[in-house]
Amino acid sequence: MIRQELFLLFLCMLILGIETSCDETSASIVKDGNEILSNIILSQDVLHRQFGGVVPEIACRAHLESVISVINNAVVDAKAQLAEIDAIAVVNTPGLIGALLIGVTSAKTLCMALDIPLIAINHLHSHIYANNLEHGDIQYPTVSLVVSGGHTTLFLSESETKHIPLGGTIDDAAGEAFDKVSKILGLGYPGGPVIDKLARQGNRSAIAFPRSYLEKDSLDFSFSGLKTAVLYYYRGQDANVSQSKPLSNQEIADIAASFQEAVIDVLVDKTVQASHRYNVQGILVGGGVAANSRLRQRLKEKSEETGIPVYYPSARLCTDNAAMVAGLAYKKYLEGNSADLTLEAIP
Repeated sequence: MIRQELFLLFLCMLILGIETSCDETSASIVKDGNEILSNIILSQDVLHRQFGGVVPEIACRAHLESVISVINNAVVDAKAQLAEIDAIAVVNTPGLIGALLIGVTSAKTLCMALDIPLIAINHLHSHIYANNLEHGDIQYPTVSLVVSGGHTTLFLSESETKHIPLGGTIDDAAGEAFDKVSKILGLGYPGGPVIDKLARQGNRSAIAFPRSYLEKDSLDFSFSGLKTAVLYYYRGQDANVSQSKPLSNQEIADIAASFQEAVIDVLVDKTVQASHRYNVQGILVGGGVAANSRLRQRLKEKSEETGIPVYYPSARLCTDNAAMVAGLAYKKYLEGNSADLTLEAIP
């Protein structure tokens, strides 16, 4: 308790964050919840590209091989020493169980060796906090959309640390749909960036792909049917389309643009619907798909139309990273929210 009061008095706290929830190994040191001193991100895209998606066993092996060096690099980049670290933050949920265990075990080991606090972080909540690292004028409550390869979730955020789920995907996440459609079209992995780029050359109105809004007033998401519609169209099984020859590059671009617009229509409409329903002060967006240029454009247009400010992080902070983990941990620590060495990984 005395130590925590000293931190509050001098407002100078270094937190080491560790992120291994999926296929990025990341470590970061953040000062006082907002000053990023280092943020090392080791991507595994090359390892998983040939499979068109993340292979859990390969991801776990890569984390094991790299986590120590990534942590060391984060300390060196921050021009710090391990002895100067005041607490360790780690994502313990949600994610791949094996991948989470590597991060959690590393964090617990460091906490035991250094005799410093351990702070458990929800991966989705840290994506929301990524906005706080770059925007200092966020007013609460907000509606927060986390949209990535594994998650599409809406929250009512009452503060930086309190997030109430409003809705989520009942099947494929938006980022997963991007990856699968990219594979169908032969565009490669990861699908989000390549479809975003190709869609700029296509006609967003060329193909009337379905928009799934589910039941009236539902804030849940479903993209499985859209993915199947793209597959059928591409194979020429659409009732209104007969593919007797290979599609041209322009036709592929039109499919990509039309698919992307269908995803973004639903994301934007439900997010704006939630913002009106809960009368919030702003909209926060996080996760890998938050880097999508068309999603940002549409949300900016809605912001100008409704007067509700929209915030999203820079592209580097949209992907999985440990800076958002360490930043959120500072706020949780000030609230007295820390964990002990019995902390478990929750997939």
